[in-house]
Amino acid sequence: MKIMILNGPNLNMLGIREPQVYGTEGYDALCTYVRSRCADDELQFFQSNSEGAIIDRLHACYFERFDGIVINPGAYTHYSYAIYDAIKAIGIPTVEVHISDIGSREAFRRVSVTAPACIAQISGRGIEGYVLAVRRLKEFDHA
Repeated sequence: MKIMILNGPNLNMLGIREPQVYGTEGYDALCTYVRSRCADDELQFFQSNSEGAIIDRLHACYFERFDGIVINPGAYTHYSYAIYDAIKAIGIPTVEVHISDIGSREAFRRVSVTAPACIAQISGRGIEGYVLAVRRLKEFDHA
C-alpha cells in the first residue's frame, strides 16, 4: 500500500520534548523504525509545524493517489477543524495516532476533533502505534 505518515507540530522534537512522555528516540528513529516494521509498504513521511502545510499535504495525497494516511496531528488534534475538513474532503482512509495516551492526560488533550474524520485512533502505544496504524489501514483495505 502507498501510505503517507503525516506528523504535526513538535514531532520534530521527539527525543528532546518531554522524553518521559514521548520517549527518548528522535524523529529520524521513528521513521526508521516504522520503515523497518512496514517494509512491504510504500511509505512517505512528512512533518510540519504549520497547519496550512499539513492541509496542503493532505490535499496532495488525494492527487498522488495514496491508499491510506497515518496522521499524528499533534496539538492540532484538539482544535483543528480545518484538518478534520481536509481529511473528510480527500476521502482517503486515515488513522489518527498518538504516542502518548491522550485519554489519560490533561483535560484539553482528551478531546480529538480530528478523530471523527478517521477510521480509527491509536493512542498510548508509543512509536509502535504507527505500525499498528499501518496494519489497521491494511485491514480496512481488505475489508
